[in-house]
Amino acid sequence: MTEIFAARTQMAVSLGFHIIFASIGMSMPFLMAVSHWRWIKTKDPVYLELTKNWSQGVAVFFAVGAVSGTALSFELGLLWPKFMELAGPIIGMPFSWEGTAFFIEAIFLGIYLYGWGRVPGSAHWCSGLLVGLSGLASAFFVVCANGWMNAPAGFDWVNGQAVNINPWAAMFNRAAFPQGLHMALAAFTAVGFAVAGIHALGLLKNPKSLLHRKAFQIALLFGSISAILLPLQGDRLAKRLAALQPAKFAAMEALYQTSAPAPLVLGGFPSDQGQTVRWGVEIPGALSFLAHGDFHSEVAGLDKVPAEERPPVAPTHLAFDLMAGIGTLLALTSLFALLASWKKPAWLLDTRFLKWTVLCLPLGFLAIEAGWTVTEVGRQPWIIYGILKTRDAVTSTPGLFYSMLLFTVLYLFLAFMVAWLMVRRFRHAD
Repeated sequence: MTEIFAARTQMAVSLGFHIIFASIGMSMPFLMAVSHWRWIKTKDPVYLELTKNWSQGVAVFFAVGAVSGTALSFELGLLWPKFMELAGPIIGMPFSWEGTAFFIEAIFLGIYLYGWGRVPGSAHWCSGLLVGLSGLASAFFVVCANGWMNAPAGFDWVNGQAVNINPWAAMFNRAAFPQGLHMALAAFTAVGFAVAGIHALGLLKNPKSLLHRKAFQIALLFGSISAILLPLQGDRLAKRLAALQPAKFAAMEALYQTSAPAPLVLGGFPSDQGQTVRWGVEIPGALSFLAHGDFHSEVAGLDKVPAEERPPVAPTHLAFDLMAGIGTLLALTSLFALLASWKKPAWLLDTRFLKWTVLCLPLGFLAIEAGWTVTEVGRQPWIIYGILKTRDAVTSTPGLFYSMLLFTVLYLFLAFMVAWLMVRRFRHAD
């Protein structure tokens, strides 16, 4: 096994697990804050019990996310030393801000968990809200760094050296805000539907449970609003991507030949040999509109990209279709849920809809994994787009295969422990 394959596999495993922990860690505190607010307003003891149950989940995911995030920070330096040598002076600022946000999150989480009966009600609620806001800020700063890898800024590249470095311009690059907002909405959607699915399962087992009913309503509303906004932000992100990373955009859509107008291909299996997509469904002109807002505009295909700089088409296209398909499904489910909340609330508690919500439970996280596959695989062969290739950034240290196995076992253990703790917590719920 080559060093680059082992290093990339280890990072993929680490990021694949951490992104789930991070998504839950940045979203659950807001659910907790809503439930807490309802308790403050109504004094309904069910909301108090729900808030404390959710706060325990927040604590577990914060702890696990801290472990997995710390491991990732070491992996960046150990596996990709040439990347860190180049990127450190340029993009170090968002990592330092991320650390600051993390410590603020830890402080307010401690205040929230141990502040019951010790901190005034409004201040206690604010501390919980600040857990969510600082977690959101922490995630945004990390996405700023990833955005810089996709849209390098804040320096001039002269004779293989970075000069005239501007850390602020690097941090607030052109990909930072679109990616950050998309990630936040994706996390809110995934967590909202996952929590709703868990409590829908509780309602199927015990239809009279007030705790599961109130939790289901809060989580479903939270996830539905995010799921409806997500495709709108996705459209904006796609247009930005077409301008910043045309090779990734072409791979996402399996567009081998530059076309005007360009069709949108849904599904199918790309073939690099024949440069075709088998069993795909074409929508004429739709890709031109997605990329440039004009059904007749030209969209650059992979024929304009040198062969050695083309990203892997099949995994990028399939991952994008999976992400977009799940996003569309959850958005349609959300439209029904909001309509039902307005016209026929009883529909939401119908057994058929509860079962459907349980089926939706893992879909948001699957879409997040697919989205990050598009982001990372679609950038290849670059680790810093247009500047540094992945093969030139990897360490030459031998034995990475064993390191990969060790980290895989570590993350599987963490996932098992989290699942065990959550199942145990769920069984004790009303």
